Amino acid sequence: MTLTLVLLRHGQSEGNAQGVFTGWQDVPLTELGLDQARRAGHLLADAGLLPDVVHTSLRRRAITTANLALDAADRHWIPVARSWRLNERHYGALQGKDKRQVREEYGDDAFQAWRRSYATAPPALDPALAAQTDLAAGHARPTGEPTILSEALRDVVARALPYWQDAIVPDLRTGRVVLVAAHGNSIRALLKYIDRISDEAIAALEVPNGIPLRYDLDEVSLEPRVPGGVYLDAGAAREAIAAAAHIGR
Repeated sequence: MTLTLVLLRHGQSEGNAQGVFTGWQDVPLTELGLDQARRAGHLLADAGLLPDVVHTSLRRRAITTANLALDAADRHWIPVARSWRLNERHYGALQGKDKRQVREEYGDDAFQAWRRSYATAPPALDPALAAQTDLAAGHARPTGEPTILSEALRDVVARALPYWQDAIVPDLRTGRVVLVAAHGNSIRALLKYIDRISDEAIAALEVPNGIPLRYDLDEVSLEPRVPGGVYLDAGAAREAIAAAAHIGR
């Protein structure tokens, strides 16, 4: 039996459109992002790839993307699970800052390390500022979500893999089609494990917004039948990945 996993990065968010480090900030989708989410659902339906269960982060951009995609695919009724372990990487003191300005202020090397390296975390967010941010948001921190002040990608891998093993893999092993709607870096964390990507090579991996990525996995080893998976719109994925190289310039 082949196990089927679909990974979906949220549609364009206001943070993406503004060119800022968003991280754990809770921002909505843009109009383009809403359209991308709906189109993701149509791509799933057109491919006959109908999810049986969905896992999302606790951030509205991922939740909204999942909701719209599933509605477009007429799968709005399927079971859902959510976890902070699928949240975007926490960008620490960089959260809310313009990427171009960060590059200009700190230089290319620091910018690229903070944005894409495996082991380098951005400067930590001040704990008092983190508390003020939560208060200003007008809501309590979601149940079970810890206070994190900065993360490298390796930290995201460390927190995402227990959820992969304990929640996603058991759903896959039942034979259900599993949709994971999350973020660029939490999906990169899963892909690093699934595709056995090296610490060095992961820096070059980009995940485009709103394009479902299909993985057919061996039922025993969970190794992908096609390394790298298959985007349901390969052309759009290539264009988006190429454009990502200019972020912050």
